[in-house]
Amino acid sequence: QVQLVESGGGLVQAGGSLRLSCAASGRTVSRCTMGWYRQAPGRQRELVANVNTGGLTYYYDSVKGRFTISRDNAANSVYLQMNSLNSEDTAVYYCYAEGVLAPNDIYWAQGTQVTVSS
Repeated sequence: QVQLVESGGGLVQAGGSLRLSCAASGRTVSRCTMGWYRQAPGRQRELVANVNTGGLTYYYDSVKGRFTISRDNAANSVYLQMNSLNSEDTAVYYCYAEGVLAPNDIYWAQGTQVTVSS
């Protein structure tokens, strides 16, 4: 089985930074797309950023230029550096890995709360 464990969420003031980490165990995720979704109260879950096996990245429009996703295949991990945070970034952030054991499978981490105070 595959397990994803997140860390790094918390409370930060507007304009501050946080770094989320997501470590996988059970299987290598070096050949998987990995990324982060987030969900705020009353809003649909949205894809924040992801990175594929070739290093190609995607960012949600509102986080472009502020968030950076990276992966360390040796550590079986993915990271999300979040800078210039604002209240719109407040949400539960979920790390995921896609295509670990089968092309369309998706594994999720437990979620971590990010709260930005204004």
